[in-house]
Amino acid sequence: MAAFENYAEEARRIEREIARHAAILGIDWDDEVAVHALAREALACHPGSESTDCEPDTPERRAKMELFGLAQLMLKVMTESAGENIVTHGGPTWKAFARALWRESGLG
Repeated sequence: MAAFENYAEEARRIEREIARHAAILGIDWDDEVAVHALAREALACHPGSESTDCEPDTPERRAKMELFGLAQLMLKVMTESAGENIVTHGGPTWKAFARALWRESGLG
């Protein structure tokens, strides 16, 4: 039997951190062009990426890399909850970023 995990609470905590990082970076989630640019950047940064933009060598780059990691963590929480037939939703901040990631990935 799987251990109980409060997926909704975990999603709320992750979203709070995404919002905090976005505030530090000055991200306006209502600016679709900027959010899509951020999503393209997130999709380009992955293990093995040779892009120098993915190096956390400045405080801003580090905050972006942490933001991208939080997005991966949110997807993991949602995937795990779905595996237990639990629907987990993010809030408006996550939805804006997820929508841009989906479209930029070519899946949406």
